Amino acid sequence: MNEKATLPAAVLWDMDGTLIDSEPYWISAEIELTRSFGVEWTHEDGLALVGKPLLYSAELFRERGVDLDPEDIIDFLIERVTAQVRRETPWMDDARALLDSVVAAGIPCALVTMSYSRLADAVVSRVPDAFAVVVTGDQVTHGKPHPEAYLTAAQRLGVPIERCVAIEDSPSGVGSAYTAGATTLGVRRLAPLEARPGLSRVRSLEGMTAGTLARLLAGDVIDELGDEV
Repeated sequence: MNEKATLPAAVLWDMDGTLIDSEPYWISAEIELTRSFGVEWTHEDGLALVGKPLLYSAELFRERGVDLDPEDIIDFLIERVTAQVRRETPWMDDARALLDSVVAAGIPCALVTMSYSRLADAVVSRVPDAFAVVVTGDQVTHGKPHPEAYLTAAQRLGVPIERCVAIEDSPSGVGSAYTAGATTLGVRRLAPLEARPGLSRVRSLEGMTAGTLARLLAGDVIDELGDEV
């Protein structure tokens, strides 16, 4: 079998927290929003929303006392974060290097994010040749951890999900990719990642290449976290 045949049919990338360090932007926007309504919101509250669908977050803000429609809450957050990303896209250096390796190997990529199209488009515009497909939270009926987003990405790429490697950083994102049937690589950023059979978990993507992902697809498992929580 030649080298190209052993590579993944596609690599499916989460965005916030995995590919870009945007979580501080989100938490800052959340604090600004809640403070304007006199609602207490902490950094820890923000971390609890990592990887969750925006509509879920909007409903939680309403429960906590933010007197806006869910759509208006979402618009506020996306506007703030998109503006920040356009000013400075905070790439995760390890993920960006791996993305470059994957693109250089000729492997199609999809961006699979629960952020909405406006924000995803701002990121994709920085690497216009990297992503053949973009699946966003406003394009799916069921957000992560439901597998719909990852299944949609594979379908749009025209490849079997079982031949894809997905890279995620949040428990809900890992759950989405894993349940969809992709070979899943979880990178420990802000949230703990529960062990699952066949799930690779690493502290960093540094030093990984397209060849590393090919080995994961072939059945290798890397677990650097062990019992770590």
